[in-house]
Amino acid sequence: MLTVYFVRHGESAANAGNSTSDPALIPLTERGLEQARAVAETFEHAPDLIVTSPFARAADTARPTIERFPDVPVETWAVEEFTYLSPSRCANTTAADRRPWVESYWLSADPDFVDGPGTESFASLIQRARESLRRMHGMTGSVAVFGHGQFIQAVRWLITKSPDRIDSEAMRDFRRFDISSPILNCQVFRVGHDGKRWIII
Repeated sequence: MLTVYFVRHGESAANAGNSTSDPALIPLTERGLEQARAVAETFEHAPDLIVTSPFARAADTARPTIERFPDVPVETWAVEEFTYLSPSRCANTTAADRRPWVESYWLSADPDFVDGPGTESFASLIQRARESLRRMHGMTGSVAVFGHGQFIQAVRWLITKSPDRIDSEAMRDFRRFDISSPILNCQVFRVGHDGKRWIII
C-alpha cells in the first residue's frame, strides 16, 4: 500500500493580497513559514520520499520537513501550480487585479488554450497530474508531495471523477469542483494506492 500526502504550500505573498510578478518566485509570508513548520510536526513517521514543486513557495514549505527528516531522499517533480495567465501581463498585479482575467479564462472553457509564454493549457495541467500519479504507481510506503492548490485539485478531481475526455464540459466541471471544495494553505490531502487503484483516504 502506498500513501501519498499532498501538501499545499503555506500562505504566500499572493495569497495575502500582495502584488507579485514571477509565479515561480512568489515567497511565503511569515504566517506561511509558521504553517510550514507546523506541517513538519504532523508527520508521525518519516516518509520514504519527499517531493517538491520547483516553485519557491512549495520548496520553502517543504524545507522544515526536509530538515526534520534529513535522511529521506528529496526530488523535484513537475507538480507546480497551474499558470494559465500570461506572467508578463500579470506582472506587479494582485489577485484582485487578476480576478476579471481569471473569470474570463474559466468562462471560455477552452482546455487547449495557452495564454502565451510561461503558461500552459488546462489539458496540460491534467496531463501533469496524471503523469505524477503514474510515476508513483508501484511505489510502497509513503510519499510527501509539497505542491499547489490547483495541481492538487487536479489530482483529487482525477481520482474522484475519472474523466474520459478533457473537453469544455470537463473543464467546467473541474472549475465547479475547485470552487466548491478549495484546498487551504498547508492543508494535507491524503490518497492511497492498493496496487490496483487510487483511493482518497
